[in-house]
Amino acid sequence: MIATMPGAGERLNDYLNTPRVSPLLVLGDALEVLSDFPSEVFDCCMTSPPYWGKREYANSGIGLEKDYRDFIRNLSAICAEVRRVLKPAGSFWLNIGDTYADKNLIGIPWRLAIELIDRQGWILRNSVVWNKIKGGPDNTRDRLRNVHEDIFHFVKSPQGYYYDTDSIRSTPKRTKVVNGSVVSATGVRGVRYRRQVELSSDLTEAEKKNAFNALEKMLNRIATGEIADFRMIIRGQQRTTHSDSERVSGRAKELKDRGFYFLKYHPNGSKPSDVWDILPEDTQRRKAHFAPYPEDLCKIPIMATSPVGGLILDPFCGTGTTMSVASALGRKSVGIDLSGEYLEIAEERSATLL
Repeated sequence: MIATMPGAGERLNDYLNTPRVSPLLVLGDALEVLSDFPSEVFDCCMTSPPYWGKREYANSGIGLEKDYRDFIRNLSAICAEVRRVLKPAGSFWLNIGDTYADKNLIGIPWRLAIELIDRQGWILRNSVVWNKIKGGPDNTRDRLRNVHEDIFHFVKSPQGYYYDTDSIRSTPKRTKVVNGSVVSATGVRGVRYRRQVELSSDLTEAEKKNAFNALEKMLNRIATGEIADFRMIIRGQQRTTHSDSERVSGRAKELKDRGFYFLKYHPNGSKPSDVWDILPEDTQRRKAHFAPYPEDLCKIPIMATSPVGGLILDPFCGTGTTMSVASALGRKSVGIDLSGEYLEIAEERSATLL
């Protein structure tokens, strides 16, 4: 269903009272439409606005400013409205690319991020590097190819925001029992650690006894599936992770006081890192849109920072990639765009999911 301004707020209220997960699509300027929405209704916003000076889309709008400062000012105003319509526990994921002007890389993503942090009070939880693996043709002879973009994860407060880590963990390798011995997912048996403790000249006899007991307990936790894997850091054998300074590292203090500590791996697998290797191709209607982002780019943000049945927002929805992923994952969604042509494509895509 495609709605128009005015009356977008009323359409949103009607949509929230229906059980359907197919998106509500609104034709209009993002700032005007958002200003008509009630406060604190969305669980998550995932969007990629037009980049400054890069392309002219189907309609005019943001990104065509003569000065990048005006672009940042205009986009910041929309981000302020996003902050207002997000629930206190909501998240804002922003994919934004950079631009060269007079051979100078402007630094737009971080200029914008700092503006949002300093002037609007957003909390930046992650800066994700989207490695597009392969870039477009680049004939420049005096710089490297650009094959990455930034994705920022903002929240409204440092605590209490929704985050489901387990929903995005990778499938872990499994513990095995080999010849009666417990072997962790990456082959840890404990034999090498026992030998290192036994031969250590840095541990007292009391510390060695404690280390042996702790190692046996850790192997038992592996056997019962409580943890998937571990590493043992022993004084004088392994380097302290992060820092040797007891002032900045609790692990360094534990190593000094106890003689050892463990790094434990979650039984449900590891979390994704802040570098995402995702091909930029979008097989959905590439000819109709110059810059659609891939569906895989939306999955981690939507799964991790919105509950099933939650409400997703994309104020620059284009041909509806965010909406398509949200529907497939059981979330309701609202997309806004200036282009009626793009919204018609987005509506066709959502119809295939019904």
